[in-house]
Formats: sequence, structure tokens, C-alpha cells
Amino acid sequence: MKMVHNGIEYGMMQAYAEGFDLLGNKREFDLDLPQIAEIWRHGSVVRSWLLDLTARALDENPQLDGIAPYVTDSGEGRWTVVEAIDLNVAIPIISMALQLRFRSRDETQFADKLLAAMRQQFGGHAVKRTDSKHQA
Repeated sequence: MKMVHNGIEYGMMQAYAEGFDLLGNKREFDLDLPQIAEIWRHGSVVRSWLLDLTARALDENPQLDGIAPYVTDSGEGRWTVVEAIDLNVAIPIISMALQLRFRSRDETQFADKLLAAMRQQFGGHAVKRTDSKHQA
């Protein structure tokens, strides 16, 4: 029961993170993320203890300065996904949340580099370079 609970937690945390990321990237509205979190904490259908913690984190550090985009896992999400596979139960949200935690640890993002290179190969699409000597 605890492992499934924590798997659900992975999905909920991922959804909050993605929602606030989207709001934060809507620059022309100059949205106040700590204020939004605080508003949502009271009377919103998405209110929860996780949202309370999110609001506190954003209030303490709105830009999340000094925090690396690296997310660990303690094993519960893995167990939940493996159990779902063993039981032939689809849990795409929890599975993707776990996969995104793994992705956050990859500093080189080889897969994304390869995707960009493939797009350039088949369609001549521009590739963003990390150095100036290989401009496409």
C-alpha cells in the first residue's frame, strides 16, 4: 500500500512541477508563482499537502536559485512500476514520472542530441550548437 501511495505521489509531484513550469514560462503575464500556489491552496480542486509544500518552496525561493534540476528516487516508484508490469496494469503517469526522474540525472542528454541530429539529417532542420565552431 505504501509503495503504491508513493508511486501516486510521483505522478502528483510531476503534474505540479509541469503546471508551474508552464505558468512560469508565460512571461508576458508576469505571473507570481508563489501567489498562484497560495491561491490554489484554498478552495481549489488541486489543493493538497504537496501543494502546501510547493507553495512554501516557491515562497522561500521563487526562482529556485541554487537547486539543480536533478531528481532522485528512493525506490518506491520503481517498485510500483515493476509491480504494474508484473500484473499487466497500465500506469502511464507514474511510469512517466519515474522516467522523468531518471532523465533529470542525465547531464549530457545524448538522446536529445541524437534527436536533433536526426531532424537535421532528414529535413535539414537547424541544430542549436553548444560551441561556435560547428554552426548549422
